[in-house]
Amino acid sequence: MKTKKAIVVVTGLLCVVALISLLKKDLWEVNSELLREEILSIDQSVETINLLDVTPFEWDVAYSFDPYTPKEKIYSTIGYKWQNIKETVSEGMNQLVFLKDGKVVCYLYGYPTNNGYSISFTTGNHTDVASILSVRNDLDFQIIRSDGIIYLRNY
Repeated sequence: MKTKKAIVVVTGLLCVVALISLLKKDLWEVNSELLREEILSIDQSVETINLLDVTPFEWDVAYSFDPYTPKEKIYSTIGYKWQNIKETVSEGMNQLVFLKDGKVVCYLYGYPTNNGYSISFTTGNHTDVASILSVRNDLDFQIIRSDGIIYLRNY
């Protein structure tokens, strides 16, 4: 009888651990949600903002990928693969990857109308597929509000 109880307890614990690991979000997902909250909470009177003031995570480089950039080009540009990367299907979509010490810490993907905001920049360097922004670049972004969407632009 004790053996059956032990098996049931162990099986139950394994199920709980498996469920927790399935529900646990990756760091880049958590940071993406935090970034969205920060940007959407920018006061209406603010016209410019330093990107470091709204990124609630540490980063050292950000990539803004051109529309239709294939996954393999993104992987080769940032230096490694991770499972949730998607290719944009329109010019109006954002695809930003923030890295810290070569690891993805935040990933922004989608239409500004769905996300509620957009971040775009052309300062810094540019490769054949992406604009690259470093924390050493000019990080002052103009804030434009239109149709309920917040646009951060650095040109």
